[in-house]
Amino acid sequence: MKLQRKNRLRALSLGAVAVTGALTLTACGSDDTGNPGDGGTSKAADSKIDCGDAKGQLLADGSSAQKNAIDAWVKQYTASCKSVQINYKGSGSGAGITAFTQGQVAFAGSDSALKPEEVTASKEVCKGGQGIDLPMVGGPIAVGYNVPGVDSLVLDAKTLALIFDSKITNWNDKAIAALNPDAKLPDLKIQPYHRSDESGTTDNFTKYLIAAAPDQWKYEGGKAWQAKGGQSAQGSSGVAQGVKGTEGAISYMELSYAKEGMSTVDIKTEAAEPVKATVENATKAISEAQVVGTGKDLALKLNYKPTAEGAYPITLVTYEIVCDKGNKADTLPATKSFLSYIASEDGQALLADAGYAPMPEEIITKVRTTISELS
Repeated sequence: MKLQRKNRLRALSLGAVAVTGALTLTACGSDDTGNPGDGGTSKAADSKIDCGDAKGQLLADGSSAQKNAIDAWVKQYTASCKSVQINYKGSGSGAGITAFTQGQVAFAGSDSALKPEEVTASKEVCKGGQGIDLPMVGGPIAVGYNVPGVDSLVLDAKTLALIFDSKITNWNDKAIAALNPDAKLPDLKIQPYHRSDESGTTDNFTKYLIAAAPDQWKYEGGKAWQAKGGQSAQGSSGVAQGVKGTEGAISYMELSYAKEGMSTVDIKTEAAEPVKATVENATKAISEAQVVGTGKDLALKLNYKPTAEGAYPITLVTYEIVCDKGNKADTLPATKSFLSYIASEDGQALLADAGYAPMPEEIITKVRTTISELS
């Protein structure tokens, strides 16, 4: 059964790549590196993980959107590399970058690429080098909602902008009704939730609103929420819990947080049909991303206004942020080993089953090469 499951996951991963084309984007455990005489390299029964000289505790923090993926990776990795302990907090992209630039973690996860001032700050920690962005996880930002009696809901960028800016306040508003003529919309107050922490998910969601509804969304965007009103919660798990527990609630979150017991909005774009939040549909949109990083940095520019049929427009890519040079000697072996695993074919194959999109071969090949050269 393990072999069948592995083959199925690998097929999903390869299928995602095939759909997207050349530029498509698609916690804790511990272990002993195997037998003392194996040179520190251990092979798991259902994957090939090179532990190398990895040992000790690896601290990381950042994007809560990728937390479910990290948890799955850590479980597999530490089943092979028993001398490594990995603690990924998932406190949010902003917290992760701060921890990284202060030298508190070996690597950070962020749903937004490093800003110039953050790269400058990283040079204090990365002696002789700087922080770089390695795209590792892709996927849709789902808009989850809790409206009794409404199992299917269509919204567009303009309506979403007005809802999250507290300009549309009731679920039977005429703008929502016009997009959902067959729905029985209740006379119920809308309860929009946003992130209380600095978040790359917020950054990407608001970039979508800025691009697709500039007349309705007048804020500059960024990791910190700027609009007035609504309720706030910590992390993707926090806003997801808020939606599940509050009638009339709506929020944005990585798809894996909306998979259990939550309805998600279909987004109306310029395409003929509204688009569902799925890994495959997000992959179609991320296929239009462009590499804008320089040197070893692989930061991407996403297109939030795709026109292709089935392309889901609200997407994110999560980066693992690490020093290209100047990594701490005591954590470098474990950092390279773990990042090499999650960028591997087996590591990427776990993503589709968890509601994420694997990176395309063209991008992930560059990531693997860069990881191998970390020093």
